[in-house]
Amino acid sequence: MVKNGFWGDSAYTFGVGEVKPEIRQLLKVTKECLLFAIEQAVAGRRMGDIGFAVQSHAESNGYGVVKDLVGHGVGKNLHEAPEVPNFGRRGQGIQLLEGLVIAIEPMINLGTRNVKQLKDGWTIVTADGKPSAHFEHTIVVRKNNAEVLSSFELIEKAERLN
Repeated sequence: MVKNGFWGDSAYTFGVGEVKPEIRQLLKVTKECLLFAIEQAVAGRRMGDIGFAVQSHAESNGYGVVKDLVGHGVGKNLHEAPEVPNFGRRGQGIQLLEGLVIAIEPMINLGTRNVKQLKDGWTIVTADGKPSAHFEHTIVVRKNNAEVLSSFELIEKAERLN
């Protein structure tokens, strides 16, 4: 989405039809990874704190964390610096400054972390053919709590109706 010359970015993984319990769990954990990462997006923390939150929660649940694709800065262009990895070490990476706008987007796989790009130059699939989940919010780094600019509210409301 673009408004007044500024981009927003968001992604949501939908379960369609009969969704196996192990895939529902993957979706749940991936969304939790996003929420834990957002909690780390506070002025003074480091980019590695965000990645660590994603990686530690996903891997503690037995999932693979995609390292080939990352979140990103958002502004006058959809994909800007800095990169926002879904892996990292606490206290490492650039310091998060108040007002920084980034897209945090965990991509978590039921199997291995490895992915491959198809010949169309766009489609990404898991290397082992197992399911993957991806949730994304655009946020603003603030002093005490990140400000989430995107919303899953309407999507989740529609899901509850089904």
